[in-house]
Amino acid sequence: MLIKSNQSIKVISFKHNEIDVFVEKRKVAMWEYGLFVLGFEGKINKNLEKKLISICKEEKALFIQIETLDYQNVILDENEEKEKVEYLKKWYYKKFITPYTAVIDLEQTEEEILKEMKPKWRYNIKLAEKKWVEVRIAEKTDENIKKFYELMRETTLRDKFNWNTFEYYKIFLEKIKSSKLLLTYFNDKVIAWWIFTFDSNISIYYYWASSWNSEYRNIMSPYLLQWEAIKYAKSIWSKIYDFLWIASPWEINSPLEWVTDFKLKFTKWIVNVSDSYIYVNKKLKYNLIELLKKIKKKVK
Repeated sequence: MLIKSNQSIKVISFKHNEIDVFVEKRKVAMWEYGLFVLGFEGKINKNLEKKLISICKEEKALFIQIETLDYQNVILDENEEKEKVEYLKKWYYKKFITPYTAVIDLEQTEEEILKEMKPKWRYNIKLAEKKWVEVRIAEKTDENIKKFYELMRETTLRDKFNWNTFEYYKIFLEKIKSSKLLLTYFNDKVIAWWIFTFDSNISIYYYWASSWNSEYRNIMSPYLLQWEAIKYAKSIWSKIYDFLWIASPWEINSPLEWVTDFKLKFTKWIVNVSDSYIYVNKKLKYNLIELLKKIKKKVK
């Protein structure tokens, strides 16, 4: 399927062991394209490796890179030793998923979860409730996804980060059955649209789009929305609530600094969940591009 966006020009989707796999095609360098599988939650074996390499060759891509999202921090179980991959190497062209994330153990009680939050964050949740902010699950209609997308564009232009197309979010919400579109109401107006996935194992906070004018800034709706999402995940027996991506503990001046600060005031638990693997299809050109990247970095 073809998608025009600031990042992906094409997304190829297929199933592997009942897991949806999305291969994004993006421009990289020297008129070449790279393929990226971001946030793969399953186990990498020879069958998946063969499929990914086949797609890479069909698309005449420079390489294909896969980034895992593995909460046990393993690729294969011991009894699957024979299935270890042969051609995917542990490396990356560009890292998209930060290795570290913040999580909440949902097997705790609500009181225990609240106790681990910073006092100010608990206060902000109560404040949003007092101001009658409402959190609802919205239907995944084209109209609602467009409203989310319009607010996402406003949010990204304001906060200066990249966004995808309407079609990208539509595919995400329609293909991933566990995905949900949550919104917050205040004074009969929708002031935020957020995307999550909820299942019986892991629930994940993915994308957010919020109004940020003076009327809405002080009602603390993001805090209540997170709390309601946490409670919903707990109600369907999720084991882990994942805030998805924070700065590495030793990083200084990370672009994720303010996001990390926001997330780590909900929880103190930090885990390493992501590794990167790559198959290079055009080795000579890939090595040349890597050499030019190093030279450019030294010049700076």
